[in-house]
Order: sequence, then C-alpha cells, then structure tokens
Amino acid sequence: MKFAHLADCHIGSWRDPKLKDVSTLAFCKAVEKCIREKVDFILIAGDLFNTSFPRLDNLKVVVSKFKQLKDMGIPVYIVPGSHDYSPSGKTILDVLEEAGLFVNVFKGNVENGKLRLNFTIDKKTGAKITGILGKRGALEKKYYEKLITENLEKEKGYKIFLFHSGIDELKPKEMENIISQPLSLLPKGFDYYAGGHVHIVDDKQIEGYGRVVYPGPLFPNSFAELEKLGRGGFYIVEGNNASWEPIQIYNVEKLPVGCSHKNPEEIKNEILSHFKNKELNDTIVLIRLSGVLESGRPSDIDFKGIFSFLYDKSAYFVMKSSHAVTSKDFEEIKTDARNVEDIESFLVKEHLGQIKLENLTLEKEEEVIKNLMKVLSAEKQEGETVPDFERRVKDEIGRVLEMEL
Repeated sequence: MKFAHLADCHIGSWRDPKLKDVSTLAFCKAVEKCIREKVDFILIAGDLFNTSFPRLDNLKVVVSKFKQLKDMGIPVYIVPGSHDYSPSGKTILDVLEEAGLFVNVFKGNVENGKLRLNFTIDKKTGAKITGILGKRGALEKKYYEKLITENLEKEKGYKIFLFHSGIDELKPKEMENIISQPLSLLPKGFDYYAGGHVHIVDDKQIEGYGRVVYPGPLFPNSFAELEKLGRGGFYIVEGNNASWEPIQIYNVEKLPVGCSHKNPEEIKNEILSHFKNKELNDTIVLIRLSGVLESGRPSDIDFKGIFSFLYDKSAYFVMKSSHAVTSKDFEEIKTDARNVEDIESFLVKEHLGQIKLENLTLEKEEEVIKNLMKVLSAEKQEGETVPDFERRVKDEIGRVLEMEL
C-alpha cells in the first residue's frame, strides 16, 4: 500500500497578484509527484481551499487535476478544514464530491445524541478511512466529545483517521495559544492519523494510538511561515516508511536586521550591502527589522529604494516586516493597569502631544484617539456586505475627524 498525505493546501490564500496562484501551482506539483510515485490513493486533511467558495480561475485548475487523478484511477479522500467549512453547510467541496472527484470521509449518523462514524473502504487496498472535519475556532471538538469510539477501535484491518485539529501533546511552544484538544479524544488503535490545521511538519509514533502525522502546508501562507519553513511539502507513505516530499516553487532568502543604535540610512546601506553580490532569480526576499532606532523614524527607512534595488536584481517578490522597529520618540511605558481599557487609556495619555495636531487640545486629542479606536474595532454585522461595512467604517471615521473622506 502506498498513499500520499496532504493538508492545508489553502488554494487562493495569497492576495498579492504575484503570489495569488502560488498555492495552486504547489497543489499541481504535488499531484504530479503523486502520479509519478504511483500512489494508490491520496488523503487531504482539510483546508484544500482558503475559503468555502474559491476564485474560479483557481478552481478550474484544481478541478482539472482531480479529473486527471480520477481518470488514472487514483481516488482522493478528504475531510473539510476550518477554511473549507461554511456555517451554512454549503461549500464548493459538496459540488466537487457530487461530481465524483473525491470522497468526504466524514460520514456517519447520530444515535441518542452520540456520533457514530462509518468507514469508507478503498477498493484497491482495502484501507478503512474515516475522520472528522475542522471548524473555525476548533468548534469540531464537540464532535469528538460525542464520538462513539467502540466500533472504530474494534474494526480490523488497516485504519486511517483524518482530522483537522491541533493536538495538545504535539503543539510546539510557539503555538501554545492555539486552540487545540487532547489526544485522548481521538479513537485509539488506528495505523495512521492524518492531521492538518497546525502548519507544522511532524511524524510521531504514539503508544496506544499509532502514527500521528502533520505534513505542514503545501506552500507557506504568511511571511512568518515562509521565514520558518521556506517551502511546503507533503508525505508519501509506503509500509512503515513515511517520506516528506518538499514542494519547491521559489527560493527564499531571509535577512534579519537589528536596527538598534542605527539610523535609517545605515539600515538601508546594510541591507543593500548584504544583497550586493547575491543572485536573486526566482527568489522571495524576506526582510525582518527590529530594534529601537538611534535617530529618525521607521517611516524614514527608504524601503522604496531597497525594493527597487532588489527587483533590479531579479528578485521575484520582496516582503518586509517592520512592526518591531520603534523610534526613541516612543519609549517603553510601564503601567500597573490590570485591564485592557485601563492600559489603552494609560498609553494614550502617555503619548498625547508627541504628534502635533493643529487646533487640538490634549483633551480633544485624547477624545479623538479613543473614538477612532472604537470605530476601528467595529466588526462586520450579520448580513452586511463587505462594501457596506467598509463604507460604514469610513463614514464613522469621517464623523470622528470632522472631515469628509
């Protein structure tokens, strides 16, 4: 038996025009690799798409790859993920399953308030596959709490459990605040637990359970993930061997820049000097800045000139993270406040007057800032369209600032 385990494809996740198709390209490369490796079937442990209704151009390509797999007799088994899921219960996954392009293995029935899952049996290998979908905010936990495990654990044969959840015992330290669930909620005695949702690459054999595997994303979905992972991939499993297969789309070049005791011009020169003799063809460049500037403000750093220099060296895409750069104009404030409102009020008062606003007293400036914070924390209302929401926020900002936007 030989199968592939993918997760967190997040097709359509990148919005920038230069990266909007990168997750689709990664998916195509993964499918082509599965075909070359002659896998018996493919597992997708949630978040095939980044939204329940993806863009048509991405969807067209993905459907063509599923059709290719179907024509070659390579079945695909999935569970929806937190991004695939829709509160309405209607997603594009239902349409694709109805077309026979894959099988959603989250199938079963409710008995006396409990959930009884059924197995989907792969015709060629006899593998018995089931699983539970993922929901936003880890709301799928209620399914596990109501799950009847006896029939699952007593079933004989090679068993695979697909899931899209974080597991407490397997979370790395940097993900300690992510909502997850204890391993004990999963049914015991399966041969392979195909995980998704947390974007980590991990393969552990756990006593009483079996092999619990996370393949990570097919392509990193953020600046931080690109910085940490560099590239995505998936697992190909054959017998007792599980091999992580990298998917290389672009090279990634990272540069951390410490800004303390430097001015904006020195920072620019340091970055240009670092890349002066480097080849950047088909390379995503990541620049992370941190520290307290000796003089000037973060906005004084000539990012336009830096980006122009890097693109002239044929960099494919350049990104920066400068939120951790501060100016001496804004020094660290210590407070004994114990709640968010007190802390916000304290910080606003401490910084009043540092940015000169014409015809505003300190009291009026404080009022304006607090009102703006309130407006900008507004959430989209039920049934409100995005354009209407944006228009409402814009009108509220104009009212606070007493100006027409």
